[in-house]
Amino acid sequence: MQAAQRLLSLILAAAGAWMAPQAAAFDREELLEQMKRMRPAGIKVLETRPVAGGTYTLGIYAIAKDPADPELRRYKLWREYPDNLVVPTESVHCSKDAPTRVTRDKEAIYVWRLNPGGVITDANRENHLVWWAACVPAQAGIDPATLTTEARKLGYSNVLIEAMEVLKLPPR
Repeated sequence: MQAAQRLLSLILAAAGAWMAPQAAAFDREELLEQMKRMRPAGIKVLETRPVAGGTYTLGIYAIAKDPADPELRRYKLWREYPDNLVVPTESVHCSKDAPTRVTRDKEAIYVWRLNPGGVITDANRENHLVWWAACVPAQAGIDPATLTTEARKLGYSNVLIEAMEVLKLPPR
């Protein structure tokens, strides 16, 4: 009898171990579909790419000009990961002499000085995707590496030096 109970326990444990990932997979797929359905109206998808466990989607929405500075834009990003959703509010400055993107997290403020129409690398690609979408919405989602001529037409020199500055926030 004990051998039969042990066998039954092993079978139930194995069945439970098999069913848990199946349930998690279903829940995960449902979560991904819910995130897609939650995307705000007017969102412009800038990039989708495969990442571990699924797809990463970067979108932008709620772009607004600052009433005090017509070159400043505030917006919300939609960072949809396979297992997470992050919606930060950021800003860009669209000026010809100092195009920038400003972001922050709990520890610092990050200021990226950009060169619209300049060289695009893996390190600056997202900055340029976001900057173009906020400053020149007609170019949203277009590969920024192809926008050199457009940047020149808009008055950007294409020779600005790109840099990042990190401003540490005081501990709370």
